[in-house]
Amino acid sequence: MANPIVLEDLERMYSIVGRRDRFEGSTIVVTGCAGFLGFYFLQFLVRKAGDLGIKKVIGLDTFLLDKPKWLTELVEEFPSVLDLRAFDISKDDIAKVDGAADARFVIHGASIASPTFYRQYPVETIDANIWGLRHLLDFYRGRDTLKGFLFFSSSEIYGDPDPQFIPTDEEYRGSVSCHGPRACYDESKRFGETMCWVYAKQYGMPVTVARPFNNYGPGMRLGDKRLPADFATCVTEDRDIVILSDGTPTRTFCYVSDAVTGYFLCLLHGQYDYFNIGIEKPEIMVKDFAKLYQQAGAKIYGYKGQVFYEKSDDPEYMTDNPNRRSPIITKARTILGYDPQILVEEGIGRYLRFLKHESQ
Repeated sequence: MANPIVLEDLERMYSIVGRRDRFEGSTIVVTGCAGFLGFYFLQFLVRKAGDLGIKKVIGLDTFLLDKPKWLTELVEEFPSVLDLRAFDISKDDIAKVDGAADARFVIHGASIASPTFYRQYPVETIDANIWGLRHLLDFYRGRDTLKGFLFFSSSEIYGDPDPQFIPTDEEYRGSVSCHGPRACYDESKRFGETMCWVYAKQYGMPVTVARPFNNYGPGMRLGDKRLPADFATCVTEDRDIVILSDGTPTRTFCYVSDAVTGYFLCLLHGQYDYFNIGIEKPEIMVKDFAKLYQQAGAKIYGYKGQVFYEKSDDPEYMTDNPNRRSPIITKARTILGYDPQILVEEGIGRYLRFLKHESQ
């Protein structure tokens, strides 16, 4: 049985994107299905398959970082819907995956997104975003069955913008280094967007690009090594929160169900465009983000930990780390009807309640 927080989120998502006329009889391919965002994509598509008339969901992943327990449980619960495969989209032949050729929708989410891990696996990160994407675009080029293809880019393509370009809209061209510890991720996402534009223009493919802004929530594993997971780990293990900076960088944090709703709206758009998907407010400092975890942790876990500031032993830890990150989402609101609702205080509470229920 799914976590009650997840079930509530799925119902909210269904009320917005639950279009049976779009999904009826469809096969859907999801690459990177074992990751954070893959969790909500698969939970939604598989659990709502009957309501939406979905024929099959094909989940592909290398399981390089993890093969989570929830995936095995989801296959066991819905064996006739979910076809799960260990698969490297950058090297393996998707033509050999039964049913993949008939896919109506493709969600290309295969990529390492946590800086700690894409720095450990820079070549694999590049491969997923460039060669994996190229293989998919070549395979689905000219197939009339394909109605939507979603490529996950990143807000990191903007780099560290000049303050006059924050909040940032889609037309900002970025301030990104092609060298350094983040370049494998940032630049492969940028080139991936170029490939999407070329294939959409040259072959008329229904490719839509999403640029996520700091998603968090259920499905983000505690070992993810990004801030929301690190702070949640400290709360669940009753340890002090240690921030490896002065705590002044700012972000807006978008709760996962709001974000994935936006990604489905991108997928269903069915034509070339590119959208910021995130939430505009509040833009808060990392140290204030930590305080929200303290407060929610106290209510949900009886947490009594404190916040401390230290310097990382890794000399490249803060290299090319954006000082501010905040989106303008007017384009997604206007064209897609995207309207995120869950502010960060509520979202953190939902994430911690999800984790508490999982531990029980």
